[in-house]
Amino acid sequence: MTSFFPNQATLKDVFGTSSPFAARRPVAPRPSPYLARQDLYSVWSTTDDVKNKAAQVGDVAVEKFEKASASAQAATGKIELYSLKYYAACTFGGLMACGLTHTAVTPLDLVKCRRQVDTNMYKGNFEAWGKIGRAEGFRGVFTGWGPTFWGYSAQGAFKYGGYEFFKKFYSDLAGPDGATRYKTWIYLAGSASAEFFADIALCPFEAIKVRMQTTIPPFATGTLNGFNKITSAEGVAGLYKGLYPLWGRQIPYTMMKFASFETVVEMIYHRLPGSKSDYSKGAQTAVSFTAGYIAGIACAIVSHPADVMVSKLNAERQAGESFGGAMSRIYKRIGFPGLWNGLPVRIVMIGTLTGLQWMIYDYFKIFMGLPTTGGAAPPEEKAVLKA
Repeated sequence: MTSFFPNQATLKDVFGTSSPFAARRPVAPRPSPYLARQDLYSVWSTTDDVKNKAAQVGDVAVEKFEKASASAQAATGKIELYSLKYYAACTFGGLMACGLTHTAVTPLDLVKCRRQVDTNMYKGNFEAWGKIGRAEGFRGVFTGWGPTFWGYSAQGAFKYGGYEFFKKFYSDLAGPDGATRYKTWIYLAGSASAEFFADIALCPFEAIKVRMQTTIPPFATGTLNGFNKITSAEGVAGLYKGLYPLWGRQIPYTMMKFASFETVVEMIYHRLPGSKSDYSKGAQTAVSFTAGYIAGIACAIVSHPADVMVSKLNAERQAGESFGGAMSRIYKRIGFPGLWNGLPVRIVMIGTLTGLQWMIYDYFKIFMGLPTTGGAAPPEEKAVLKA
């Protein structure tokens, strides 16, 4: 028989919430009339999806990088600083940093060299690439990539590996106090010494590259073909006739590149909170790229007149003509303003190149378990080393 009186559960539901001590049910917040409706703006959710997917891809990439790094370090064993393994790792890192980056900017280098030889050939980069592409095809835009890759790979190996060696060598000669007091001079001397030998490795390939890029159609179909053509006509000396101006271009360039990079890195970490070791690997390579780009701008300005002269000498120096005579003849024709042809293009090219080179080089050092280049050591690390 149905009861006409409410049961205990019904009374609790009706009067239970009237007590000031009873638990309140959560009330959903009312939407503000000033907030846009997300269903009308689907791009918001799309952007969030892209961000989430990018983060997932980044996490996977980091995980794979760390696994590959651990495998490489296990295969090579622990690399002690300033050991033969250390210099070998730095040499290979320099090979990758310079070879890959210089090859990637071959189209910029092609236009720069042609405009240095003939200022009226093109009005700008895009016009130049358009004309070259129509006349020679896409492959023509990358004219000279072969000698560029081999030459700058060899140069990068000697440059970076040699710099690490000579920097340590001169620091040991100066002693602990002198190494700190004269660190800029050590950077300059170490980089100049390394570049001296790096240019000997680069010069033959540079001669082939410049001739391929400044003759239309290119005088050779590839690196080996160019090597055979030059040596058969001029002997081995023909590959090195641009060595002196190459030293004149590359040694000041590299001195500025390494000394300014080390200085800028130190300045960046000095202004950032904490010490270098507080920052992640990605942040440290970002500092390397930034400092490298700034250093590259300075390098381009310092070395540009010699760069123009290298292009002119390789393209126009006559058989049997002396180095001084060729330089004097070319300078009389182009004058001082002619030494600065193509500077804006070279600033963009060298700034990007140098930034990417330092980023690749330091990333490879991280990959092999080594510290990145530059930046003052944290005080606590010094204390541990002394103990």
